[in-house]
Amino acid sequence: MEPQIRYAQTADDVSIAYWTLGTGTPLVYMPIPPFSHIQLEWEMPECRQQFERLSAQRMLVRYDGRGCGLSDRDVDSYSIDSQILDLEAVVDSLNLDRFALMVSSHWGPVGIAYAARNPERVANLILWCCNASGSEYFGGPQVEARIGLLKQDFELYTETTAHALYGWSLGEPARRIAELIRESITQDALLAEIIESRAFDVSGLLPGVTSPTLVLHRREHPVLDVGVSRRLASRIPGARLVLLEGSSLAPYLGDTAPVESAIDEFLGDRSATEPSEAGSATSAFRTVLFTDVEGSTALTDRLGDTTARELLREHERITRKELKAHRGSEVKTMGDGFMASFGWATEAIECAIALQQSFAEHNKSAEEPIKIRVGLNAGEPIAEDDPGGRGDLFGAAVNVAARVAAKADGGEILVSDVVRQLVAGKKFLFNDRGETELRGFEDPVRLFEVRWSGSD
Repeated sequence: MEPQIRYAQTADDVSIAYWTLGTGTPLVYMPIPPFSHIQLEWEMPECRQQFERLSAQRMLVRYDGRGCGLSDRDVDSYSIDSQILDLEAVVDSLNLDRFALMVSSHWGPVGIAYAARNPERVANLILWCCNASGSEYFGGPQVEARIGLLKQDFELYTETTAHALYGWSLGEPARRIAELIRESITQDALLAEIIESRAFDVSGLLPGVTSPTLVLHRREHPVLDVGVSRRLASRIPGARLVLLEGSSLAPYLGDTAPVESAIDEFLGDRSATEPSEAGSATSAFRTVLFTDVEGSTALTDRLGDTTARELLREHERITRKELKAHRGSEVKTMGDGFMASFGWATEAIECAIALQQSFAEHNKSAEEPIKIRVGLNAGEPIAEDDPGGRGDLFGAAVNVAARVAAKADGGEILVSDVVRQLVAGKKFLFNDRGETELRGFEDPVRLFEVRWSGSD
């Protein structure tokens, strides 16, 4: 169903058009002049599909900034402070005390400034292909050439920009984007917006951003080098950097699944894993962890049932202690192993490392050492409750995680490439184990060993 467009009034008396979609924890998706027209965006199939996906587990808020789209066009300023007034008008109109904020491209400084000034309101900050200073975006020769074209021929500028930023191979989608730009803003207003935004610089505010931050960047971005996002993530305390393949400026074009997965994992949606009606099934992005005691059958044969069971109880005690410490959800135990799930891939790997370290410490003084294999994969498993109310996870994401664990040796942690990409830029060290065939799957999976010992 098409969202209803409403209006909010800013403190300086500008009318801002916005809509909401879905219910739950709010995600405010800021506009990117000149690509901002909330009605025409909804009419673009690729854009609408991503909006629907992002609103599946939360309330999505989208609005047009001043001078753009369906908001007031007759404005005097595009400064950071003016743009913040637009955001404040929308969130205050919706009575949002706390929300996630997503900002894109050269409008990144506006979102960064708001987050630094309002840490009590920004629960999470998502920066999509952003820069902290206007010179990083507008300083390149390609952008300068397009600005020169903008001064001469607005229509040719929009066609060139649509193809340069979103892909020269695009046909109909590029035509729609060019039309969107022409409908979103006038030639004079766009020139005025560029003059102001190229002077933006919030580099000094980055260390003061305390909201959990996710920095997303496509490696082949046509304007911003990967180094811009690396610097951004390195200066915001605790920020996560996720590098994605592709070149399109739009998160709704190209390979969109990794984008949406990274956002879902970062926001840590838990609504899909809460207890549901008996027999119901839901899906949400999770990281699945499997453990398995190496040589458990031989252990029982050698020690006997009673002694072996005492050893496995110690295994269960250590595993449950680390799952609790790292916010892992125990799905089930299989006697000599566990299946658990995590909302965050980072916590899943931290738990896996803690498990191996705990068992290594235990083995220093134990007569019988316990060595476990650990395997992780991430995806959208099916969560299902049986009539007794016990939850379980099913699907390809779970099966891959189990197969990955089976490939590990005792004392090893193996993860799929999906998990490695989700924690890219973090503190973890990996050894590339190459592509491996997994039983029951046609395509090979690239596996990585997590280095966890003290010497690593």
